[in-house]
Formats: sequence, structure tokens, C-alpha cells
Amino acid sequence: MEIKPKRAVVLLSGGLDSATVLAVAKREGYELFALTFSYGQRHAWELEAAKRVAASIGVSEHRTVAFDLRSFGGSALTADIAVPKGRTTEEMSGNIPITYIPARNTIFLAFALAWAEVLGTSDVFLGVNALDYSGYPDCRPEYIAAFEKMANLATKAGVEGRQALKIHTPLIALSKAEIIRLGRSMGVDYSLTSSCYDPNPMGVPCGQCDSCLLRQKGFRENGIEDPLQETSL
Repeated sequence: MEIKPKRAVVLLSGGLDSATVLAVAKREGYELFALTFSYGQRHAWELEAAKRVAASIGVSEHRTVAFDLRSFGGSALTADIAVPKGRTTEEMSGNIPITYIPARNTIFLAFALAWAEVLGTSDVFLGVNALDYSGYPDCRPEYIAAFEKMANLATKAGVEGRQALKIHTPLIALSKAEIIRLGRSMGVDYSLTSSCYDPNPMGVPCGQCDSCLLRQKGFRENGIEDPLQETSL
């Protein structure tokens, strides 16, 4: 009798971290169901990147769910607020930045939980990272543990004992350099990804937002050039 691979819902933004997580889930033998969100983000180019990454790594299904967080604003990524540029690592590690989107990961994980229940799986992969990052509260291990506990009280499958949701966060304790090293070992093509908070209409990264600077730092610490810098020259 043929044994079917386990299914996993993988949150895929099209960025460096989520592309790496998608590859990790594939390496671990999961059948991949990628989930992307069009939520009114100013860096909507990442939606095109997500399509390219999903096709490159190979998924059974890739869905993009649309809703509009611009209705609430409150973030430089969903409102008419300037994206911070040229900040030092010390400045990034200070207060929670204006690029934080209120409750974003909670919203994303709720959608992932719903799809996982429909698919009959207990596994969700998420590319959050608590190091080399801007201190977002919904990227911390204690947040992930709390959501996981809540999720197992929130679904019919959970109450009936058919689902014990596990949120996999394989990058949470890695630096950006370590994430890049891991992805390269699995053949992830980072030229397909998009990390910039404020790219131009053709997807060329600004090179100065927090996300661009952290990405550049990660490649530099590996002694290699970011392929996006090479293609934007």
C-alpha cells in the first residue's frame, strides 16, 4: 500500500525566510500547500516572488488569500507612512518599528489553521525569526507557543482529537547569515525572492530599508553577494 506524505501548510510571503522554510518542509518529506496573502501591502511585488518560489521548489497547491489591512493602517507597510531607511543595527534593535503590522501573524496563522483543518493536517510552517530582526512581538517563541495552545482549543478537529496543531518555526533561532547558509545547502534560488519593504514598480529593492539592510548583512557574512543586487545593477 502506498504511503502518502504528510501534508503541511507553509506560509509563503516570497521573501528570503519563507522561501527557506518552504525548502525545509520539502526536505522533511511534507507535501506542500503554500499560502500567500495579498493584504494591501505596499510591497505587493512579493506576491510575484511567492509565485516564482512556489514553482521553483514545487508545491501541490499555492493559494493567495486577499483582504485589505489598509482599512486599519497603523503601519508603514499598509498606510501612507514613510518606510524607515538607513537605520543602524542598533537602531533596528530598539523600539518596535513602524513597519510592524498590527496582529499580522495572528491573522495569517488563523487562515493557516483553517486550511490545515480542511486538509486534515496538523502541521503549519512559518518563517519567523527572533534574531537579526526588528523585534516584532509576533515573531517571538512565546507568541508561537501561545497561538499553538489556543489553536488546539479552537477547531472541531482539535476538540475531537483529530488535530494537534504544530507550528514549525525552523528559523526562529537562526541569524540571517545562518538562514542563507541553510537555504543555499538546499538549493534555494534567492534571486527569485523579494525582501524589500519599499521596492520600485519593477521589484528592484530600495537597498536601505531594515529588511534590505538585514538581508545584505546576511549575504555579506557568508562572503557572497545578494543575487538581487547583481540583477538590479
